[in-house]
Amino acid sequence: MVNGVVEGAIDIHAHIVLEAGFGMAGAAGPELADDANGVPFFRIGGYTMKPMRYRGSVFMDLDRRLERMDRDGIALQLLSPNPLTMLHGIPADDAVAFCRAHNEAMAEVVARHPDRFLGGIALPMQDVDAALVELDRSVRELGLCAPYTGTHFGYDLDDGRLDDFYRTLVALDVPWFLHPASTDGVGTLPPAMKRFDLSLLFGYAIDETLAVAQLVLGGVTQRHPTVDVCISHGGGTMALLAEKFQFACDARPWAAEHLRNGGFLAHLRHLWFDSHMDAQPALDLLVSTVGTDHLVFGTNFGGWDCGGPHARDAFTLSLNANARRLLRLT
Repeated sequence: MVNGVVEGAIDIHAHIVLEAGFGMAGAAGPELADDANGVPFFRIGGYTMKPMRYRGSVFMDLDRRLERMDRDGIALQLLSPNPLTMLHGIPADDAVAFCRAHNEAMAEVVARHPDRFLGGIALPMQDVDAALVELDRSVRELGLCAPYTGTHFGYDLDDGRLDDFYRTLVALDVPWFLHPASTDGVGTLPPAMKRFDLSLLFGYAIDETLAVAQLVLGGVTQRHPTVDVCISHGGGTMALLAEKFQFACDARPWAAEHLRNGGFLAHLRHLWFDSHMDAQPALDLLVSTVGTDHLVFGTNFGGWDCGGPHARDAFTLSLNANARRLLRLT
């Protein structure tokens, strides 16, 4: 800390759990309680995570969060909804009620520590018109800075019904952060994906890779070249598969002309990615594929896999300029 200002990294991958959201999504809850044996659990619809003790952790205790941020060298965080509560598969009216309550509570948190936190916006993406209303309210009235949603809404990211959403992002001058929603696939995953935490270890990477494919192959980056979309965890497996995607675009009849002859890789670099890759070789591959101009630092703060580059690394600190540009802080 210098002259009362905390020095360190800007972390754009930091989820929070807000008390005000509990019970606001109809039958989906969310509910945080103890079972008959005193074991804490978190329930969202028919999905229960046990044990799960959010209260008293960095996810709910701001003092503990700030203490750990100071210890870890994190100056500023973009707070985002818990992936368990992105709730894009519940009735739209319930999702709207939850998102409104969540965003109002998020704005209160940011107002308490405006020098340390920015607020991500929860949106009911199953109803695009309702999402547009809540996006506008959250930016203009609540002062939140960016929608932070899942990747599955019952339609694809290149679906024409999202064109007004992309245009609104540009008009409001805000980026969009995409992160898999943990509860979207509950009950529909193949049996093999339900063992060994594969829905997290592998399922997230699938969702992120699909999101990148829809944005690029589906023409979003071509139709909306000035929109900024950031995908979590380095875009899943896309860095590993990028050259194969380019080969396919050069060879397959379904590929649009703008994706041929290196076009896929060029449009891939229009997207943004966070650096939460867990291992240096994976991050090195991402950098060699997309460069660093659209890379931002992320930690999954407080999560079981909170790792990757250290917040005080020179490389991490070099990404602060990107984060300021993406978050419109400069």
